[in-house]
Amino acid sequence: MISIAAAAANSARGVSRLGRLISSIYRPPKPSFFSLPPLLTTPPKITSFSSSTNTTDEGFNANPVALQMINYALSLARSHKSDESYGQGLLVLEQCQSTQSDDNSKGLVLLAMSTLSSERGDFDEAIEKLQRIPDLTISSMAIRVAATEALVGLHLELGQDDTSSVLADICIQLLDAIKLEFGSGYASRVLESRAKAVKGLVELVRGNLESSESYFQGVQEGKDCVSNVALSYGEFLHVTRKFSMAKELYEKAIEVISEKKDFSDPHNLAACNMAAEEVLLAATCALGQLEAHMGNFTNAEELLTRALTKTEEHFGSHHPEVGVILTCIALMFRHKATLERSSSLLIQEGLYRRALEMLKAPPLESEGAEEKMYRSDIVALARGGYAETLCVQQNRKAEGERMKSWAESVWRNRRLSLANALEISDPSSKVPVIDARISRVL
Repeated sequence: MISIAAAAANSARGVSRLGRLISSIYRPPKPSFFSLPPLLTTPPKITSFSSSTNTTDEGFNANPVALQMINYALSLARSHKSDESYGQGLLVLEQCQSTQSDDNSKGLVLLAMSTLSSERGDFDEAIEKLQRIPDLTISSMAIRVAATEALVGLHLELGQDDTSSVLADICIQLLDAIKLEFGSGYASRVLESRAKAVKGLVELVRGNLESSESYFQGVQEGKDCVSNVALSYGEFLHVTRKFSMAKELYEKAIEVISEKKDFSDPHNLAACNMAAEEVLLAATCALGQLEAHMGNFTNAEELLTRALTKTEEHFGSHHPEVGVILTCIALMFRHKATLERSSSLLIQEGLYRRALEMLKAPPLESEGAEEKMYRSDIVALARGGYAETLCVQQNRKAEGERMKSWAESVWRNRRLSLANALEISDPSSKVPVIDARISRVL
């Protein structure tokens, strides 16, 4: 029996990789759940920096030694993706922090420290580091926007939508300050687009499509619509069934991010689940979902396989984000079977089971566990899909009904019901889109 991690090594073989994946998933999950961190704040995450970091039209030059130490610490922490390697990376950053004299460099180090803490699941520590950033005299507005954008993204991922909305409004309020600092130059336009796009994403999550559209108006034009802006607007178009336009934006997000080499552009200074690697993964996953919704299942399978491989490489083969992508793959097989009037129950069941294991889903009998559950959108969708595969089997129907009842009780999406999310064969039906950045169903 081949493991998920072993299957990842065969990703170059494309579609055949899913065959190996499917053969590895028939194992019962070990249910558990995450406790959520406090509501107030969550950490941004940075990937890497170039010594040519120039985050505004005027720019600022961070200490090149600090940048080297940040990059070294991130690489060290991710080398083994273990508690020990992350601890070593944090020690490097603590040493770096103690030697910095300018606040921009200190801010970058704190963001990196928050990043490592959040990646290993220590949200309280990440929050503490992030809460120290407002006390710094940071001159770069790009750092402020990136941090606020990341806070919005993390609160959305935690299901704290009201907090995300407040933070997004704060980001919008930064626009006047941006214009005062930068005028109407390129950096000002980019940061304004990012601030509006993250508010549009919040409204999309909350099911307010008309409000969401108002924030995306105008951002699709010119060079400003890349990265998170392109992905979020693409998701809005995807949800509203403007498939061709959504596909163009997803492809643009993937192409532009793939070309980025450093952070010399204000689009590139991003953090947390809004960082470049995570946007690239989410855009690839979204494009795969779109191809499935258009009936192009060969393309969908290839793209989702690529997203799975990259997710395992970035987060590790047992990270909950892997469960998010596996859920997308299971839904793709479900949609394909429905349209082609074929059966893939065993494949779907195995994928859902493996996804729920990665997502640390609580057992059905856990009293009140769903209130503390992490990534509840995806867990409910995966368990609902799993229930459907059981309900058509006479000897397992009772188990399926119990699972379905649990999933429906946990489902909180404001735009569509769980049944809507699982049944999208009708051209007039609402289309669910899983945003892999924030682990939410749009």
